[in-house]
Amino acid sequence: MKRTSATAALNPSLTMLEPFRAAMEYAFHQFAVAPQAAPGDGHPVVIFPGLGADGSSVSILRAHCQELGYEAFDWGQGFNTGPRGKLDTWLEDLADQISAQLARHSKPATLIGWSLGGLYARELGKLLAPGVRQVITIATPFNGSADDNAGWLSGLLGGSAASIDPLWIERLRLPPPIRTTSIYSRSDGVVAWESCCHDECSQLVQDVEVDGSHMGMGWNREVLNIVADRLGQPAGPWRPYIGTT
Repeated sequence: MKRTSATAALNPSLTMLEPFRAAMEYAFHQFAVAPQAAPGDGHPVVIFPGLGADGSSVSILRAHCQELGYEAFDWGQGFNTGPRGKLDTWLEDLADQISAQLARHSKPATLIGWSLGGLYARELGKLLAPGVRQVITIATPFNGSADDNAGWLSGLLGGSAASIDPLWIERLRLPPPIRTTSIYSRSDGVVAWESCCHDECSQLVQDVEVDGSHMGMGWNREVLNIVADRLGQPAGPWRPYIGTT
């Protein structure tokens, strides 16, 4: 799949409709009947919110995971205001904090990140493997292009484009060495869907498309179904997501 510039791919009309679409998806979630899923194995699930959001923004997603039988909790850092200082140092500190939260658990964790939170989940999946079972990202733009001049990344990370090391663009493209699922929407009005897809998928990497807004991903019924399916995968050979009936 040939990707285009992340900035050019955004549809202004979809961006303007984001709050309305997210509200409609929330209303649908309230009345929709969730499909039955097998009880979870109780492994820990850490959820990272998007930029400018805190644990309350992922409360529906967290409750969904808990209802399935997993020990789900948010990242415990309050509002996500973006990294501060050197990215490497900041991420290593975050990895230490998450590792401390997971120390009381005997099973490897799943890391789920929404938008910018997905970048954290992917990088921590690299730093904490094999103590991490899998990474699931939701509307996370990890695959920027050189043509973007790092603007997409600097905007998410709260810095200037000039301050972003080009090597970081390549680093973020590289998936963790564990099971990794990227959930994206072509009608995302905040980030370009192309930037949420891997250049190539493999036995450990899969991109899954849904229909929904960026702001409503945390309660989008398709997203919740995919999360349930991925969490329910056994620790052995990985089965790609093939949809629900």
